[in-house]
Amino acid sequence: MGTVITLAILLAAVCLAVRSMVRDRRNGRSLQCGGDCSKCKGCH
Repeated sequence: MGTVITLAILLAAVCLAVRSMVRDRRNGRSLQCGGDCSKCKGCH
């Protein structure tokens, strides 16, 4: 029974993380390069 509860909590955490990443991607925020060099912190 404890394994099922742990698996459910882990699955919920993964789903929330993926949902957050998808939402950020749709809003133009990403961990990867967005192609806008004027906003790049590494170009100064």
